[in-house]
This record gives sequence, structure tokens and C-alpha cells, in this order.
Amino acid sequence: MTVAFERAHSTVIGATPAQVLDYVSNPNSWPEWIAASHEITADDRPLVTGDTFHERWEIRSGEVELNWSVTDHAPGRHWIAEADTAFIGKIVCRYDVEPVDGGTKYTRTIRNPARAKPPTDEQVRRMDEEAETCLANIKRNVEARAGR
Repeated sequence: MTVAFERAHSTVIGATPAQVLDYVSNPNSWPEWIAASHEITADDRPLVTGDTFHERWEIRSGEVELNWSVTDHAPGRHWIAEADTAFIGKIVCRYDVEPVDGGTKYTRTIRNPARAKPPTDEQVRRMDEEAETCLANIKRNVEARAGR
């Protein structure tokens, strides 16, 4: 028996949808805004459907190696990548952008379609805190690059 889990977080960024998505869909930017992401092996560009990349995380329980595949992308709209893991099953990472007054609404959604067990309340709290830090870092970095 498995449990599906999904968590989404959003912010408004003072930049165009293309500027936001180009930044976050280039995994080489991830160590700039994700604390756990320590090493990326990927082309230094926004990745597209069919591209693959490798990520190394440093987390509380040690080091984790992830092999990602970009499964879908629509320039200026969304980007999706997946990685299979032994510790929580598949991770699906989705980034959506849409124009709004003041810039772009950016939504980062992380899904685990088949976890062995649901995360604890403490794990969800830490995920939410880490996501808020990620969003603040993305906002700061993209707006600086956009000259805002």
C-alpha cells in the first residue's frame, strides 16, 4: 500500500514568465536557491523534454543521488521533471508560470505519487519552511537578473 503526497507553493516575481521559467528550469541554478542541492551535472541552460541530469543532495540523513528526466515543458508556461528514488519512490517536480499584475505567479509543486507512508507533520512543516526559503531565493535572484 502506498500514499500519494503533493505540496505546492507560489510567489509573485517581478519578471516575465520566460525569465522565471528559464531560471528555474536550468538545474545549474538549483544550488543557488535549494539548500539541499549541492551538485548538478547538466548542460548549463533551461532543459527541455527528453533531457536528463544528475543532482546530489546533502540532507539530514546523508547524501542522496538523483537522476532526473525532463518529462514535459512548454516555454513560458510549465516544466516537469521526474526522478525515481529508493527512499520515497518517484519525485515529480513541476514549475508553472503565469502572467499577473506585477510580474509572474510562479508555482512549484512537488509530488510523490506512491510513498511507502505519509510524511509526518514535522516533515511537512520542514518542507513548507524550505519551500518558502526557495521561493524567496528564486524571487531575489530572478528579479536581480531582470534589473528590478
